[in-house]
Amino acid sequence: MAEKLAWGLLATGNIAKAFAKGLAHSKTGKLVACASRDKAKSEKFGAEFGCPKCYGSYEELLADKEVQAVYISTPHPMHAEWAIKTAEAGKHILCEKPIGMNHPEAMAIVEAARRNNVFVMEAFMYRCHPQTAKLVELLKEKVIGEVKFIHATFSFQSGFNPEGRLWKNELGGGGILDVGCYPVSMARLIAGVAKGKPFAEPIDVKGVGVLHPETKIDAYAAAVLKFPGDILATVATGVGANHENGVRVFGHDGWIFIPSPWIPAREGGKVTITVKGKNDKEPREIAVETGDYLYGLEADTVAQYLEARGAASPAMSPEDTLGNMLALDRWRESIGLVYECEKPEKFVKPLHGRPLARRKDAPMKYGTVKGLGKQVSRLVMGVDNQRTFAHAAVMFDDFFEQGGNCFDTAYIYGGGHSERLLGQWIRSRNLREQVVLLDKGAHTPHCNPKALTSQLLESLDRTQAGYVDIYMMHRDNPEIPVAEFCDVLNEHVRAGRIKVFGGSNWSLERVEAFNAYAVSKGLQGMSAVSNNFSLARMVDPVWGGCIAASDPKSRAWLEKHQLALMPWSSQARGFFTERAGPDKREDGELVRCWYSDDNFQRRDRAFELAKKKGVLPINIALAYVLCQPFPTFPLIGPRILNETTTSLPGLGVELTAQEVKWLNLEA
Repeated sequence: MAEKLAWGLLATGNIAKAFAKGLAHSKTGKLVACASRDKAKSEKFGAEFGCPKCYGSYEELLADKEVQAVYISTPHPMHAEWAIKTAEAGKHILCEKPIGMNHPEAMAIVEAARRNNVFVMEAFMYRCHPQTAKLVELLKEKVIGEVKFIHATFSFQSGFNPEGRLWKNELGGGGILDVGCYPVSMARLIAGVAKGKPFAEPIDVKGVGVLHPETKIDAYAAAVLKFPGDILATVATGVGANHENGVRVFGHDGWIFIPSPWIPAREGGKVTITVKGKNDKEPREIAVETGDYLYGLEADTVAQYLEARGAASPAMSPEDTLGNMLALDRWRESIGLVYECEKPEKFVKPLHGRPLARRKDAPMKYGTVKGLGKQVSRLVMGVDNQRTFAHAAVMFDDFFEQGGNCFDTAYIYGGGHSERLLGQWIRSRNLREQVVLLDKGAHTPHCNPKALTSQLLESLDRTQAGYVDIYMMHRDNPEIPVAEFCDVLNEHVRAGRIKVFGGSNWSLERVEAFNAYAVSKGLQGMSAVSNNFSLARMVDPVWGGCIAASDPKSRAWLEKHQLALMPWSSQARGFFTERAGPDKREDGELVRCWYSDDNFQRRDRAFELAKKKGVLPINIALAYVLCQPFPTFPLIGPRILNETTTSLPGLGVELTAQEVKWLNLEA
């Protein structure tokens, strides 16, 4: 860098003091501003560390045009809000660990950085020290052979203080988030390097812990992690129990011991790694020495990788951070640790702290469904893969801000878990009249009018939504006359339980018969159908009883009747991404349901057209569904925010009728 990177410190506690001291000895950075919510504290900090600008609010710091990068060291529950606001201010981010309270918060921070094109790194300073680089080198050289077992601990005894940061639930207290994140990150690093990768994700996480009876945070806890390649790791942490605080790695031919892994030589100096390898008669010490300050190295790492918008291993990349937070979530889940801020009654606003509202630049487009007095977003968010309320809220908040208002769930999804999560989110955001609830029931083998009624009533109880905007029969039962289904659905319409209805995985012949009966009796007919429809032909049904409407006859019927189609697997479940390919057969479902010669021709054409239009192939696949001569509202099922982000550009791709035919091998 030609000039030193200008840093602002958001919060002025003890860890900020350590960073400021290290920054003063860095090669690439300079301190230009600091901020506290107490102006006097900010000025006192500034006087101690020679900071020229001292603000009494975080907003003032982010508004300072001189500040290029921000070090965030607030209490844990405030990380997400201020990291997101830092990204929105166009400033680079170094956020203290843990980057968020959970994986969804981390995901929101990383996605905010991507969308605003800024650097983001979680502040694990040990990952920036040459000792960690030396450990990676030893593992790559296989000085102890194949890694079999890892033992990593970071734990200490602190006096109980229910109002203190370490013990208070509202402040994200406990060992796992505060220091347990270190051994988990180290185990993931070692397991990854052992298999030739920057890091590895555990296949399984089993934890135990002791929750404090008063504040319900983990006083101390341990976990066992299993990684690919049969590598096992034990990790331990706590704020109420002392431990060795070291790292031991055991291989087929020896072992490695790191006595000071987490805070190696804070102000420069020598640290050691002890190795007993295959060719070592006795353990030997490897000295690692540097004159650099630990936090100065961290600041220099940010500057080094600024243009790449993410650090390289062994420093924490955004992907590494996301994996680490997910592992910590699994550890916490196994011991029943939930923080107050994660509960629906407390998590009532998006992470950025502003009221939930559609963004001015939202890309969403809208359409109408016959009989429904609301505009419906052309993309529909699938609600069947959110693990927790925190996960659901982050995904749903973002979709709503992007203009999405239609959410698809079903009686059978997660045994009711999905309906409950969606209902909790709608209530917590006070959005009932602003969203379109698409719910489904009467799935085989309970596909009959009686089961439909009982399931609908239970779905309404789960969601607490009052009514369903669009109710879909999840399957058809040809043994039951359409009249019986039509009559019972109209009863629920008259009772105010549903507004409009349709059929999911119904043959169009049965739909036509259903609507003909409705007309003959002066009743409400189907307003929509939810069958599979995608650029890729469904070779084999994804689930039993599934029906597609992608064939020429079905498309002609839909064009003639102009019935709204709300298709599932609208992007063929990843067939138009790099996950698929003639030589990629790891995903058995993808192979079974979508692999065929004609589909690979369609895929090739989607890739070709995507290159011409400057978008992703999945955007072309989605645009194919959106650009049909009949109303379509494709269901998408993003599990992470980036999948929502990469789907949205499909809304802006306009395909001509000729391009639609060409993609489908008709021209």
